[in-house]
Amino acid sequence: MTRGAASVGVALLFAAAAGGVAGCRGSRSEPTAVHIDGADPHRGETIMETYGCGACHTIPGVRGAKGVVGPPLNAWAERGYIGGELPNTPRNLVTWVMDPPSIEPNTAMPNLGVDEVEAKDIAAYLYTLD
Repeated sequence: MTRGAASVGVALLFAAAAGGVAGCRGSRSEPTAVHIDGADPHRGETIMETYGCGACHTIPGVRGAKGVVGPPLNAWAERGYIGGELPNTPRNLVTWVMDPPSIEPNTAMPNLGVDEVEAKDIAAYLYTLD
């Protein structure tokens, strides 16, 4: 694969991960309040710092989260898809955070060993980003 083709492939991967083609069916026009039983968005913010999510993503409110490898995570509640593969629902987001390659084998996002409780807290935080 040529360097240019690789760059295009990487750009397409991140566009898909962001779920961000304007006008796609399934995208939300207005954010909705999302509640995840037992989850704490404040813990989610701290967990994202601990796992170093900001090394790859820009994440509003997370200290030092200025990464540009993965898509920015602002306006999460407004997104239609997760990783270009799954409808944006709390259950799907928890599953994605726990093991992204199990859903999209070619994703650049690694399995960081996030457990279900941590993933729920992370999801709860992301859904505050509207």
